[in-house]
Amino acid sequence: MKNKKKIIIGSIVLVGLAIAAFSFFKGEDAIIIEAKTVVAKTANVTTMVTATGTIEPINQVDVGTQVSGVVEKVLVDYNSEVKEGQLIAELDKTNLKASLTQAQASYDNAVSQRNYTQTIYERQKTLFNNQVISKSDFDDAEYSYQTAKGTVTQRLSDLQSARTNLGYANIYSPIDGVVLSRDIDEGQTVAASYSTPTLFTIAQDLKQMQVEADVDEADIGSVKEGQRVEFTVDAYIGETFNGEVTQVRLDPTVTSNVVTYTVVIKADNEDLKLKPGLTATISIFTLELNDVLTAEAKAINFKPETETLATYNAHHNLQSGTTSASADSKTLWVLGKDRSITEKTVTLGASDGVNVQILSGINEGDKLVYSLKGVSKSEANPAGTSESPFMPQRPGGKKK
Repeated sequence: MKNKKKIIIGSIVLVGLAIAAFSFFKGEDAIIIEAKTVVAKTANVTTMVTATGTIEPINQVDVGTQVSGVVEKVLVDYNSEVKEGQLIAELDKTNLKASLTQAQASYDNAVSQRNYTQTIYERQKTLFNNQVISKSDFDDAEYSYQTAKGTVTQRLSDLQSARTNLGYANIYSPIDGVVLSRDIDEGQTVAASYSTPTLFTIAQDLKQMQVEADVDEADIGSVKEGQRVEFTVDAYIGETFNGEVTQVRLDPTVTSNVVTYTVVIKADNEDLKLKPGLTATISIFTLELNDVLTAEAKAINFKPETETLATYNAHHNLQSGTTSASADSKTLWVLGKDRSITEKTVTLGASDGVNVQILSGINEGDKLVYSLKGVSKSEANPAGTSESPFMPQRPGGKKK
């Protein structure tokens, strides 16, 4: 009787194990090995440096005055277009004309004095040569003459200076351009005693602008002249402007221990949308490779666990050959048409953090494994990027 009970209990246990095994192999939570892949494809590899900057005219001139006086006339205003040599303002000339008249009179008097002393000198020289006067009398005449000549030179310089100052009372535009700012009004007194006061600011050509961008020291090493630039301004939401790096200045700017370098960017402004002083958000394209073979970075960084790969290949009766990558190379895991996963050595090029250029080792269209792990059947993705899932089968085939 006891043996009969043992047989019955053993049978129940075996049936339970069979049911449990069947649930593992065929249940909703059965474990399968899932290979997720991406495709090697032709794409662009692009890297960029971002910064902010200010839009400025390429050539901007501050127009001042070298003489003091009262502003008599202002002939241009903000946004006025001016030509080189155009009269744009005048200072009162009353005092300057008086100074010129005085300088002219002093010069004329000095010339008269020189002519008089010259006559005396020539007369005394004749008498001295004839031994009529002493050497001392001749020296006095010569000294007076030389002094008078020096005075003429000095008075001529004063006269020329007075004429120049009178000319400075007329303010002319030094370039063709547009008046950006006017800092004077008629009747205003300007003083040029210590420094030249600024009367106008004139931009030469607003159809060509530049952006002065502050680039962080960590990024400046990749910025070079000639690189393409895109930037936006808040004044035109959704519109992108183009430019080109024309200068990378060597002089650093240090603000609160943050080091930046000024990068100058030239931009066309034919439609005059870009205004001086606008803040630009800038992208400098430091690398642009178009239509090159690439792999996604997640495939580059993938390396399967040895046991998982062995289990996968054992199930499919496959063997994966492995190779050792050199210092300049990397390995990718390629999923073949026969479900095999093969390690291939590739040579990498540039990367933008998303795509990596592949110089050699694989072909366009190759399926690159970036994930290989066991998941439950309910979690497996039978389509899309999941490739070749398998579930261990019960001997005898699928359940009918």
